[in-house]
Amino acid sequence: MNGVIAPTPYFTVALVAPGVLAVFGLAFLWAWSIERKRNYLRLLAGACFCFGIGAVSQAMMLPRDIGHNALFSGAFHTLAVLLVSEGVLRRSGRKLGLAVDIAVFLAVIALLWWFFYVSRSVVVRVYVQNFSYGAVLLATAIMLRPLAKGRYVDRALFWFLLFFAVLFFPRTLLTMGLQDLISVQEFASTRFWQVLQLSLAIFGSGLGFTILAAALTDVMDDLRRERDTDPLTGVLNRRGFEDRAAAALRRGAAGAGTGTERGTGTGAQAALVACDLDHFKSINDTYGHPAGDEVLRRFGALLRETARAGDIIGRTGGEEFLVLLPGTTRAGAFEFAERVRQRLETLAIPALGPGKTVTGSFGLTERQGSESLQAMIERADRRLYAAKTGGRNRTVAVELSSLMRA
Repeated sequence: MNGVIAPTPYFTVALVAPGVLAVFGLAFLWAWSIERKRNYLRLLAGACFCFGIGAVSQAMMLPRDIGHNALFSGAFHTLAVLLVSEGVLRRSGRKLGLAVDIAVFLAVIALLWWFFYVSRSVVVRVYVQNFSYGAVLLATAIMLRPLAKGRYVDRALFWFLLFFAVLFFPRTLLTMGLQDLISVQEFASTRFWQVLQLSLAIFGSGLGFTILAAALTDVMDDLRRERDTDPLTGVLNRRGFEDRAAAALRRGAAGAGTGTERGTGTGAQAALVACDLDHFKSINDTYGHPAGDEVLRRFGALLRETARAGDIIGRTGGEEFLVLLPGTTRAGAFEFAERVRQRLETLAIPALGPGKTVTGSFGLTERQGSESLQAMIERADRRLYAAKTGGRNRTVAVELSSLMRA
């Protein structure tokens, strides 16, 4: 990335990096064809192809004029870096923005023009491109630092991007002693050029592989989320709930919760709430299934609004829901269930007409020792049944046998 060509016998070396990245460009386009809503994949594909165009223009001396070649290849290399930055940022919902991209691009091209046509210096052009690209990628890594605490693939992406960005700076030390070089042949035989090509091929490929792995992980997570989500209510379906709740219990439940713990529970505790909408069949019979669907949607939304970020909610039957509350005692679960029940009583549902409301029954339990999710579900279901047979629109937190003994 220095504005000069690498002629034979360095022609093959100069084409290694663009050849490898062209493969990644095609892979990004393939991934985008699977999940077209992920437009950042097109940006990353464009970055690979732009770098390839810039590198090939240097190797094949197109255009022939050295100055024009420096600007042409520099423009495509700069575009490649900006597209990589925007691509990985937009994957995480961030961006540098078009104004910043244009400013960086124009600044780099202007400096390359100045230090070729006004004050010719190969070394300064090397500094301009390497420092500019390193700064852009370093700023990108800093903006993505939350990834360092995310999934393994996100951590790998952050650290690889950071290392790739920082590498642009010390690599310029290899330009020491190049001040008097003026020919293409001399520059192409330097250690800087050879290290540059090798490092771009190795670390560029590593970064491309990491980004591709992250993108494919995103696609798989989306497919898994669609598989495990109830499309009507937006909460988990039975399979999704059982998988995630069981995993949370295996972790000791503490890791699943991100909010303030309810009651006086510790991280080793968890509670389960079973919910059932009262007289739901009569709602469908009286008002129609569209009205019943609206009731389910609004109840699902109510559960999501009341729950913490780490609580796990699932629709496990027609009008039946389960909520796992990590790090929560029975008292905390009772407080949660009552809050939901009371809000449901006053929830306006236009599909049922003015003044019509819905009630729900709730049964809950606290985890005992290291018991399984299924054992908790069975006990919560018994208490839910007790709430329904006891008059509905209530929460039961203990076995009826316990009340009778009391």
